[in-house]
Amino acid sequence: MSSNVSVTLKLATSLDGRIALSNGLSQWITNSKSRARVHEMRARHDAVLVGVGTVLADDPLLTARTVPAPAKQPARIVADSRLRTPAHSRLVESAGLGRVILAHADDAESDRFANTGAETWPVGTVTERLDLEQLLRRCEAEGFQRIFLEGGGTLAASFLSAGLVDVLAWFRAPILIGGDGIPAVNALGHEQMDQARRWELQSRESFDADCLEIWTPA
Repeated sequence: MSSNVSVTLKLATSLDGRIALSNGLSQWITNSKSRARVHEMRARHDAVLVGVGTVLADDPLLTARTVPAPAKQPARIVADSRLRTPAHSRLVESAGLGRVILAHADDAESDRFANTGAETWPVGTVTERLDLEQLLRRCEAEGFQRIFLEGGGTLAASFLSAGLVDVLAWFRAPILIGGDGIPAVNALGHEQMDQARRWELQSRESFDADCLEIWTPA
């Protein structure tokens, strides 16, 4: 990749890699100690990045709610090619807490966000999806060197397929959801086993019954 941005993909799943029940319910898979660590990790990054599906499903704030509060909140970026983010979402309405950025396709209509405090970034597309390398170059130009990618499954798969994930931070809770649950990573399209990237375990930490594993590409 032609930028110097480091991307950490955070997953918070059941033992079988699911992030929600089939009806979309996801609160809460991991415990409060795991979630507190996520806030600490957000605070150590320049920006938090999610796909629009996460915004529509969860209406998240994506702030770093640590004690004490961070000196500066990370920017919050939504990969939203068609600008489906609601103007009255908690994310947009909290733009006063820190930068909120909606990355969208060049031809998406952005006027309705003009007076919301949210920024809109036009980004080129590749096969109708945002050009992730172009997005990361824009992040670098804005001074964002560490990106905390929190999903969902479509955006996670896109970054993994493009080889743009530098660190995988995987929280797992001791529950099984089953095959009808929503996967943490959508289809990668592998047809041969040697297409599946290998990862190396760097560390493991426990939060009561939950665990956090840090992986890097082998």
